[in-house]
Amino acid sequence: MLGLYLRYWRFTVPQSRSAKKDVRQNAKRRAINHWRKRRIKDQSKSFLDAISAKDVALAETEFKKFCGIVDKISCTSTMHKNTAARRKSRFSRRLLELKQA
Repeated sequence: MLGLYLRYWRFTVPQSRSAKKDVRQNAKRRAINHWRKRRIKDQSKSFLDAISAKDVALAETEFKKFCGIVDKISCTSTMHKNTAARRKSRFSRRLLELKQA
Protein backbone atom coordinates (compact mmCIF):
# COMPACT_ATOMS: atom_id res chain seq x y z
CA MET A 1 0.00 0.00 0.00
CA LEU A 2 2.86 2.40 0.79
CA GLY A 3 4.41 1.78 -2.62
CA LEU A 4 1.13 2.62 -4.31
CA TYR A 5 0.89 5.85 -2.31
CA LEU A 6 4.45 6.85 -3.15
CA ARG A 7 3.82 6.15 -6.82
CA TYR A 8 0.85 8.48 -7.00
CA TRP A 9 1.80 11.05 -4.37
CA ARG A 10 1.84 13.79 -6.96
CA PHE A 11 -1.83 13.45 -7.71
CA THR A 12 -3.08 14.06 -4.18
CA VAL A 13 -4.97 17.29 -3.70
CA PRO A 14 -4.07 19.39 -0.65
CA GLN A 15 -6.86 19.60 1.89
CA SER A 16 -5.81 22.12 4.53
CA ARG A 17 -5.25 25.82 3.96
CA SER A 18 -1.57 25.55 4.83
CA ALA A 19 -1.06 22.69 2.37
CA LYS A 20 -2.74 24.71 -0.38
CA LYS A 21 -0.49 27.66 0.43
CA ASP A 22 2.55 25.37 0.30
CA VAL A 23 1.54 24.28 -3.20
CA ARG A 24 1.31 27.92 -4.31
CA GLN A 25 4.65 28.83 -2.73
CA ASN A 26 6.40 25.81 -4.25
CA ALA A 27 5.08 26.66 -7.71
CA LYS A 28 6.29 30.25 -7.39
CA ARG A 29 9.73 29.21 -6.12
CA ARG A 30 10.07 26.59 -8.83
CA ALA A 31 9.27 29.17 -11.51
CA ILE A 32 11.80 31.66 -10.11
CA ASN A 33 14.51 29.01 -9.83
CA HIS A 34 13.81 27.86 -13.38
CA TRP A 35 14.09 31.45 -14.64
CA ARG A 36 17.39 31.96 -12.84
CA LYS A 37 18.89 28.71 -14.13
CA ARG A 38 17.69 29.53 -17.63
CA ARG A 39 19.53 32.87 -17.48
CA ILE A 40 22.75 31.08 -16.53
CA LYS A 41 22.35 28.51 -19.29
CA ASP A 42 21.65 31.15 -21.94
CA GLN A 43 24.63 33.27 -20.91
CA SER A 44 26.98 30.30 -20.74
CA LYS A 45 25.84 29.23 -24.21
CA SER A 46 26.62 32.66 -25.63
CA PHE A 47 30.05 32.55 -23.96
CA LEU A 48 30.76 29.09 -25.38
CA ASP A 49 29.64 30.26 -28.82
CA ALA A 50 32.14 33.11 -28.62
CA ILE A 51 34.85 30.65 -27.55
CA SER A 52 34.09 28.33 -30.46
CA ALA A 53 34.17 31.31 -32.85
CA LYS A 54 37.59 32.22 -31.38
CA ASP A 55 36.50 35.82 -30.84
CA VAL A 56 38.52 37.07 -27.86
CA ALA A 57 36.80 40.43 -27.42
CA LEU A 58 33.30 38.96 -27.55
CA ALA A 59 34.32 36.12 -25.25
CA GLU A 60 35.64 38.60 -22.67
CA THR A 61 32.42 40.60 -22.64
CA GLU A 62 30.30 37.45 -22.46
CA PHE A 63 32.46 36.14 -19.61
CA LYS A 64 31.95 39.36 -17.65
CA LYS A 65 28.19 39.09 -18.16
CA PHE A 66 28.29 35.45 -17.10
CA CYS A 67 30.24 36.25 -13.93
CA GLY A 68 27.78 38.99 -13.01
CA ILE A 69 24.77 36.72 -13.42
CA VAL A 70 26.37 33.83 -11.58
CA ASP A 71 27.49 36.04 -8.69
CA LYS A 72 24.01 37.48 -8.36
CA ILE A 73 22.31 34.08 -8.43
CA SER A 74 24.81 32.43 -6.09
CA CYS A 75 23.63 34.79 -3.33
CA THR A 76 20.24 33.07 -3.47
CA SER A 77 19.33 29.49 -2.68
CA THR A 78 19.19 28.57 -6.36
CA MET A 79 22.93 27.97 -6.66
CA HIS A 80 25.60 27.33 -4.08
CA LYS A 81 28.51 29.75 -3.98
CA ASN A 82 31.06 26.96 -4.50
CA THR A 83 29.22 25.84 -7.63
CA ALA A 84 29.36 29.39 -8.93
CA ALA A 85 33.08 29.64 -8.16
CA ARG A 86 33.75 26.33 -9.92
CA ARG A 87 31.90 27.38 -13.07
CA LYS A 88 33.62 30.76 -13.16
CA SER A 89 36.99 29.07 -12.72
CA ARG A 90 36.38 26.65 -15.56
CA PHE A 91 35.18 29.38 -17.89
CA SER A 92 38.09 31.66 -17.01
CA ARG A 93 40.46 28.82 -17.84
CA ARG A 94 38.77 28.42 -21.24
CA LEU A 95 39.11 32.16 -21.84
CA LEU A 96 42.79 32.10 -20.88
CA GLU A 97 43.42 29.20 -23.25
CA LEU A 98 41.75 31.17 -26.04
CA LYS A 99 43.91 34.22 -25.33
CA GLN A 100 47.11 32.18 -25.33
CA ALA A 101 46.28 30.33 -28.54
